[in-house]
Amino acid sequence: MKTFDYRRADSPAAAVGAAAAARTRYIAGGTNLLDLMKLQIETPERLVDINRLDLHDVEDVADGGLRIGALVPNSDLAAHPAVRERYPLLSSALLAGASGQLRNKATTGGNLLQRTRCYYFYDTATRCNKRDPGSGCSAREGVNRILAVLGTSDQCIASHPSDMAVAMRALEATIVTLTPAGATRRLAIGELYRLPGDTPHIETVLEPGELITHVELPPPPPGRQLYRKVRDRASYAFALVSVAGAVAVEAGEIRAARLAFGGIGTMPWRDPAVEAALIGQAPGRPAFEAAADALLRDARGHGSNDFKLPLARRTLVACLAELTRETGR
Repeated sequence: MKTFDYRRADSPAAAVGAAAAARTRYIAGGTNLLDLMKLQIETPERLVDINRLDLHDVEDVADGGLRIGALVPNSDLAAHPAVRERYPLLSSALLAGASGQLRNKATTGGNLLQRTRCYYFYDTATRCNKRDPGSGCSAREGVNRILAVLGTSDQCIASHPSDMAVAMRALEATIVTLTPAGATRRLAIGELYRLPGDTPHIETVLEPGELITHVELPPPPPGRQLYRKVRDRASYAFALVSVAGAVAVEAGEIRAARLAFGGIGTMPWRDPAVEAALIGQAPGRPAFEAAADALLRDARGHGSNDFKLPLARRTLVACLAELTRETGR
């Protein structure tokens, strides 16, 4: 780890001011950043500690939603009564996300901004456009079993690692930030992330020094909720495929559907065509398969992750069967 300057902020404005210098990172739980610094993948010249900021609360809002401080630990958010009662898919996603020790330290804002777990991103002896722009992508022809099949480019096939962000995408969260100019900015979570394209090292639309202060959830979606994560082992493993879903059925017809996916995309993935394939249809195998067709129409495997295409199909069909209380046959 390289040496760095350390500042402790006592207000969001002070944090943003301290982060104005080049090569600065915010630190809260540090569960991802410190690992990257030890490997010298991240080499900030300054860390701004934001743990003293008053961003630790989960609050009800007038419309029936929630306002979540960026420093709420993942464990606390998963266990919060309002989250467990009104947004159970978010609680399930958080509990599936890591070990208990990590959940106790990891924060809401940090979880949204965690970086890929691509093997080649972490191995500085290999080529990685996300780590070293323009160097190439060893993953495309290498061991890419855990990597993305949607939203990829010739420059990068790294998958986004967060479980929480997938649930937040299905719940249509809004990300609230403080910009370097001192203004409040509000971003739909789908607007926060960028596809890799030709610049995979630029992962979000946040400006340098922009600080996430809150996440806002609208009122809970109608219908049943579910989060299912398929992984190599039952504890502390990243998703091969995950589904966050909320589906409402009335009078034998699917009236509302929200579906987001993890493990298969370069960002927390949501495709309106998947939901459109379900709305107005009777629950059952034909509708479920049509939704899977929509999800995978542009999917592309890269060798050792080809299995994700049939796995994503089976997982989505099984989740829709559970959400609609149908067998899916």
